[in-house]
Amino acid sequence: MNDFLDELKRRHQLAAANAYPATSAVSEFANSLVNWLFPEHTGQVMDDAVLLEQYGRQLEIQLELLLQPMQHQLPESAGNISRTFMSKVPVIYDELTKDANAIFQGDPAATCLYEVIRAYPGFYAIAFYRMAHALHELNVPLLPRMITELAHARTGIDIHPGAVIAPFFCIDHGTGIVIGETTVIGQHVKLYQGVTLGALSIEKTMARSKRHPTIGDHVVIYAGATILGGDTIIGHHSVIGGNVWLIRSVEPFSRIYYKAEHKYLESNHE
Repeated sequence: MNDFLDELKRRHQLAAANAYPATSAVSEFANSLVNWLFPEHTGQVMDDAVLLEQYGRQLEIQLELLLQPMQHQLPESAGNISRTFMSKVPVIYDELTKDANAIFQGDPAATCLYEVIRAYPGFYAIAFYRMAHALHELNVPLLPRMITELAHARTGIDIHPGAVIAPFFCIDHGTGIVIGETTVIGQHVKLYQGVTLGALSIEKTMARSKRHPTIGDHVVIYAGATILGGDTIIGHHSVIGGNVWLIRSVEPFSRIYYKAEHKYLESNHE
């Protein structure tokens, strides 16, 4: 029992030396940022420019406070990173507006943009991804992953913050989607539920290599498709059908569909 308690003590000491913000605080910041950009998300409206500016400043301070416990792991001061991140927010907003429009145009069941922003899990997951990706580009450890995992837990959509995803990104339904760290996705791409953009099994030493596929512009990937490998490129304007398994590149304007092979086993009964 003493050995076990000593091991727990060491683990707690290690955790204290590598402090990170509480998950609840990260969730509060991420949701507050989305609510500031898209009041449709909560219905809380600030129609005064001064109030909006003040709220933005509060978000900057909130992010700085989240970053301070990990200051020794940051490439520069928490304050500088927070200011740089907030300077990127207009671009994040522009990209998310394009994403919301792509979802609205891509889903016949969507009645209006308000519905997409307020209720669609795909938009929620993309919003959290885009803020996490901005932090990832600033070399902030762990926090970007915490943000995307919050969306993953809520929506079932797993997007690594390191993935590079162009605007006009449409996720329809979304449950079970997995997008790996080195995935590159072009503009006007549409993914359905259960799509995996993943890696082939490789050694840990290859972790820094391009392990996940590249998806060209105007590609549609239907439910349950699996596309693996860093050398796999899906050419622009291609359609990948449901349940397809791909580990090779396809040319632009390709149509790839799954063809089932039924095998029947016969047994002799005497």
